[in-house]
Amino acid sequence: MCAVIEPRYASGKGRGRKPFALNAMQHVHVAQIVYNYSDPDMEDALYEIESLRRFCGIRLEAVPDESTILQYRHLLEQHGLSEQIFEEINQTPGERGLFLRAGIDNRASLIAAPTSTKNQTKARDPEMHSSKKGNQWFFGSKFHIGVDSETGLVHTLKVTAGNVSDVAEAANLLHGEEHFVHGDAGYQSLDRRPEMPTENPPACVIAMRLGKLKKLTQDESTAAKILRDAARELASRRAEVEHVFWAIKIRFGYAKNRYRGLAKNAARLTFLTAIANVLRGEAHERRCLIASAI
Repeated sequence: MCAVIEPRYASGKGRGRKPFALNAMQHVHVAQIVYNYSDPDMEDALYEIESLRRFCGIRLEAVPDESTILQYRHLLEQHGLSEQIFEEINQTPGERGLFLRAGIDNRASLIAAPTSTKNQTKARDPEMHSSKKGNQWFFGSKFHIGVDSETGLVHTLKVTAGNVSDVAEAANLLHGEEHFVHGDAGYQSLDRRPEMPTENPPACVIAMRLGKLKKLTQDESTAAKILRDAARELASRRAEVEHVFWAIKIRFGYAKNRYRGLAKNAARLTFLTAIANVLRGEAHERRCLIASAI
């Protein structure tokens, strides 16, 4: 991570206060992202939690204030460094053969944003939009991901307004080497989308709509049983994608957009996804080692 950020980080050779070490600030940023701290909360945590200071390599008498933490976060956002870090981290599991690239699972999840208008502009965030899921309306953004079907590692992600349909962003999640694409019912007619590749297009294995699936449960014919078994198998395979959203929303606590605008939230989600890939890749390798030992 530091190798990606170093060319953009202040050298400290000019006048003024000497900047904090890059390695220390990057550890602070990782801790802030993982524990979902705001900038003031991160400063308070560094004062109060000794183990956190040890992790960051910071002494109690030299703790970065909230403005320093803010400026470092803005540095990553302005230069797109979170995206570069995501790509850099993904090179390691790619070199280890964890990205098999035969097939992918596409998935999207809504992330809520505050609907309050008690702010300077007296308006909701203009870059967020409402979307209906079932019989309930949500206001916020949508997090689209393309996940390796075997290992559950995210190779592509996109953050859009909440009213962008899942299938509209599906082609942007392809890496070009997949043979098949899994998706839920929100990706119906994916194979007929004009933006899908025309040469050697991947096979689109899309789940049935809930209404059609309910009708099958009342049919006792052999054909209906085969279709139900296929739907159940597809659902179990697509469950790998849900682990990513569990890590982002539950493990890291990012169930609601923290900032106004898509760019800042996209940078944070990209960084979180990179960390989730690290943890997921290590867990996958441990399972492979245990399986080979058995």
